[in-house]
Amino acid sequence: MTAIKHALQRDIFTPNDERLLSIVNVCKAGKKKKNCFLCATVTTERPVQVKVVKVKKSDKGDFYKRQIAWALRDLAVVDAKDAIKENPEFDLHFEKIYKWVASSTAEKNAFISCIWKLNQRYLRKKIDFVNVSSQLLEELPKVAEESVPSGENQSVTGGDEEVVDEYQELNAREEQDIEIMMEDCEYAISNAEAFAEKLSRELQVLDGANIQSIMASEKQVNILMKLLDEALKEVDQIELKLSSYEEMLQSVKEQMDQISESNHLIHLSNTNNVKLLSEIEFLVNHMDLAKGHIRALQEGDLASSRGIEACTNAADALLQCMNVALRPGHDMLLAVKQQQQRFSDLRELFARRLASHLNNVFVQQFTQALLQLYNRSYFLSVPGHDQSSTLAQHSVELTLPNHHPFHRDLLRYAKLMEWLKSTDYGKYEGLTKNYMDYLSRLYEREIKDFFEVAKIKMTGTTKESKKFATLPRKESAVKQETESLHGSSGKLTGSTSSLNKLSVQSSGNRRSQSSSLLDMGNMSASDLDVADRTKFDKIFEQVLSELEPLCLAEQDFISKFFKLQQHQSMPGTMAEAEDLDGGTLSRQHNCGTPLPVSSEKDMIRQMMIKIFRCIEPELNNLIALGDKIDSFNSLYMLVKMSHHVWTAQNVDPASFLSTTLGNVLVTVKRNFDKCISNQIRQMEEVKISKKSKVGILPFVAEFEEFAGLAESIFKNAERRGDLDKAYTKLIRGVFVNVEKVANESQKTPRDVVMMENFHHIFATLSRLKISCLEAEKKEAKQKYTDNLQAYVIYSLGQPLEKLNHFFEGVEARVAQGIREEEVSYQLAFNKQELRKVIKEYPGKEVKKGLDNLYKKVDKHLCEEENLLQVVWHSMQDEFIRQYKHFEGLIARCYPGSGITMEFTIQDILDYFSSIAQSH
Repeated sequence: MTAIKHALQRDIFTPNDERLLSIVNVCKAGKKKKNCFLCATVTTERPVQVKVVKVKKSDKGDFYKRQIAWALRDLAVVDAKDAIKENPEFDLHFEKIYKWVASSTAEKNAFISCIWKLNQRYLRKKIDFVNVSSQLLEELPKVAEESVPSGENQSVTGGDEEVVDEYQELNAREEQDIEIMMEDCEYAISNAEAFAEKLSRELQVLDGANIQSIMASEKQVNILMKLLDEALKEVDQIELKLSSYEEMLQSVKEQMDQISESNHLIHLSNTNNVKLLSEIEFLVNHMDLAKGHIRALQEGDLASSRGIEACTNAADALLQCMNVALRPGHDMLLAVKQQQQRFSDLRELFARRLASHLNNVFVQQFTQALLQLYNRSYFLSVPGHDQSSTLAQHSVELTLPNHHPFHRDLLRYAKLMEWLKSTDYGKYEGLTKNYMDYLSRLYEREIKDFFEVAKIKMTGTTKESKKFATLPRKESAVKQETESLHGSSGKLTGSTSSLNKLSVQSSGNRRSQSSSLLDMGNMSASDLDVADRTKFDKIFEQVLSELEPLCLAEQDFISKFFKLQQHQSMPGTMAEAEDLDGGTLSRQHNCGTPLPVSSEKDMIRQMMIKIFRCIEPELNNLIALGDKIDSFNSLYMLVKMSHHVWTAQNVDPASFLSTTLGNVLVTVKRNFDKCISNQIRQMEEVKISKKSKVGILPFVAEFEEFAGLAESIFKNAERRGDLDKAYTKLIRGVFVNVEKVANESQKTPRDVVMMENFHHIFATLSRLKISCLEAEKKEAKQKYTDNLQAYVIYSLGQPLEKLNHFFEGVEARVAQGIREEEVSYQLAFNKQELRKVIKEYPGKEVKKGLDNLYKKVDKHLCEEENLLQVVWHSMQDEFIRQYKHFEGLIARCYPGSGITMEFTIQDILDYFSSIAQSH
């Protein structure tokens, strides 16, 4: 391989001013083996160019020739195929991929190593080496390009050798000295041996001078040695003095150590005293509760605003004292244990007082609400009152009681509830259950009375007002409720409170109210006018509008009063004040582990479900009543309920109000679907009279009524898609059943039934402009037009029956292949037969036949659709068309016969006009 390298360098690369650095014997992968050489070269001139050259033997085999060259900067990837196992294959990625197989793995590795070093030395763009062993890729020191002599032949044989032999370049001064020396000796170039001998002689002279100089400096060396001996003597004397000084300092050090030890003991004693004082001050400052706070916790007034504020501050101070972070060892002190026990007793005492007082507040508020409720119900049950006027006045005020004053009074205790939640969760939970139990009964009575009034107003009857006569006397009922509530309040001192269920004497009457209303007979939609439906819509909207703020206000109060939006355990200070004027409570920041948001929302939702457990059944009963009164009311309820559900979901999709209204919306949607299904079923069950004409079918008129009502109700509604689906079902049912009735009709022709009803449907859809029924509108128009044309053609065949039959026979002969001018030679269709048929239809007969036709059409058509003139005008146009067609056949089949009809087109126009005017 070395001989080949020299040969290639001499014959190919030296003439091109290039140096060969590495060579590998390769052949193309996957083809017939034709060996060639890949050479890595650099140019000897600046700037240096690095190339990969492919060299191949000539066909004769006596010399080498350069085949192709690639610039190294165009090389993107070198793929050695396998970095672990020996593999002679490798790929070079230039503008395309070249696959090679080396004659040996060693040559391949040497070539790849050379490529890597050239890339490191000369190129800014780095080549990507894939599947190459890390031993081949060694960092190469940067060498200036000009450091390589241009005329040297150098090779790279292994990964550890340098690519180019380095040399030391002469600096400017050395070059100048050599030039001066060569100028002094002019024969330096012509006679190099003489020049070398001269240099040798001068070097010997310089060596002798150096030796003489060294011998002359011996005397000075002796003088220097004497000076060093004297210096050593002086050093010995200094060391003796330093030893004496060190002994003196040692005695001073012992004295200073004794003084330092004494000072350390004094400092340690002072430090201990300071730390002890700091610990005592810490315990006194953080575990000492003021007497005023103790008095407020023991006997503070929880009914006044000032007393509540004092108790709140005291509870806050107590909580700080109990939650102080004691330092190690404090809990071992007897005084600390006694103080902690005292704090625990105070906490238990105040928690018991607070729970009892809040329960009494709940009972008091519940009693006041019951009094108001019984006053309202008792007034209606007083004998001698006009029930209808009382209920009418009551129905105007269809509102739910406002609980804002109760919420405002209770929010004063919100901070104390937060304190109770963090210190005694058992009593907090007991108060929560008591509140839910009281409120659920109160709201159940208020909401049921509210819904009863709404039902009475919807039905417009006073029959159900007699239920109020069964209510107990208000004094005894309130007393019974209050005693039951007070009996359960004393149990709050335990971990939880158990409340006996309250028995209400009038609950059975209230439960029977909704069922009695639903037992009413079903009323058809035709018996109710728009005013009745509008009245129902307003009542239903008012019911939902009253329920929404009631639920939202209660939910907001629960979250603020029971602190379900705050951290649960180990609260910090209660430093923020209440805002009693606005009826709201500012939130506080508590330290400790917070409750997850989902848990807080779940707890609020569970409390709301228990408190308002009667809302969903009452709403479903009201919806059932509205659907019973008028099935079209489901349209109003679907729009209103959808809007309120959408509003509630925008506020909180997982709230009680959103969930409840969503459940009720499902019922409303089912009623709406049932209404649509009932209408379709009624279409299928329609029976027509055999003795009277059909006219506009009832379900076509009902669809018009439904569509007009629905468009007014669903304008800008969220559930427009439900109406569009209902439209599609209804219109298909109308189309199918119109055709069914038309096919079954005996008195009225099928075409008339189809024409009139589809004309009515087309007019309705055109007037309402329902976008989802554009295709059905076009279909209705097409069916109307087709049936109108069919009816006209069928009816006009009767006045000129024989003439029509004659010309139909003529057309049949022409269709069989007989030429038109030869039809007159047919025995049945000759000129005499034609004249005979024409004479049977003089103008008077034609007019008489048309007059009978008009009367017949008038009997077929209904007055409400007013299509008589439209049909009559269409018949006129069709008659004229037939007349022109007959004249054309006469002119073509009987040319030159002079045969014409006994009436003209003008006569036809006069006949139709006079008949229409006479009727």
